[in-house]
Amino acid sequence: MAWQQFTITLVSLSLISLLIRYGVVSGIRISDVSNISSGFLPSPADGSRHTNMLLPLFPPKDTSRRAEISRRHLQKSPASARMSLHDDLLINGYYTTHIWIGTPPQKFALIVDTGSTVTYVPCSSCEKCGNHQDPKFQPEKSSTYQSVKCDKTCPCDLKRQQCIYERRYAEMSSSFGLLGEDVISFGNLSELGPQRAVFGCEIAETGDLYSQRADGIMGLGRGDVSIVDQLVGKHVISDSFSLCYGGMDFGGGAMVLGGIKPPAHMVFTKSYFGRRYVLEIIEYIHRNVRSS
Repeated sequence: MAWQQFTITLVSLSLISLLIRYGVVSGIRISDVSNISSGFLPSPADGSRHTNMLLPLFPPKDTSRRAEISRRHLQKSPASARMSLHDDLLINGYYTTHIWIGTPPQKFALIVDTGSTVTYVPCSSCEKCGNHQDPKFQPEKSSTYQSVKCDKTCPCDLKRQQCIYERRYAEMSSSFGLLGEDVISFGNLSELGPQRAVFGCEIAETGDLYSQRADGIMGLGRGDVSIVDQLVGKHVISDSFSLCYGGMDFGGGAMVLGGIKPPAHMVFTKSYFGRRYVLEIIEYIHRNVRSS
């Protein structure tokens, strides 16, 4: 029994040394425990006391340097596109944001959709599109518009000249159209200037897409023609986006494509990822804010 306890203790100490070496914990705490089963040692049969080793659940104390590096990295990140959100879930069933396409710019209200990978608006040639809140996109009036030529990387139209897209949704709505490229602007709140990007020019839509008031969809999902992935691929934004919804009863909100520069006084803490994310909570402050 003594040999088994010595072996378990030796293995435990080795494990603790590795945890300290790689910064998982900053140390150990030793305490005497009577008649309590230890996670490392079995309880003595005679009820005698033994030493129990406890691992504290806090990160190493040298994280300030890492936090400072992370803060500088975020502050040097590329510009971001800050955009307002409109509408609400209670009345409209969706949130929209506004973008401008082409030269001169043509305005559109698009549903923000993290599950879609294509951004698309009704095209002037669409005969199977509903009546939406803004006029259809007129590529012939944009001096910067270009069609996306057909190649091996995309499905082609019947003439095998242009790339096409097609999306079908669970509620039985669908969108079909041609892929084009033009200058997209994100509004006056955006630090990011106008950028060329590929989008869909609808020539047919069905279901809710046909009857909805919003003009189209802004796809934020992962994919080659996702507006976010295109901007990340051009190194004009960091690989992230944020959504802040105003709530079901009053709507609105904000969206940011790219990173957010933190205030100088922001405090960082290390995150450990295993089966779940683990953070050290240093302080919790609750304030009641009353509107005047």
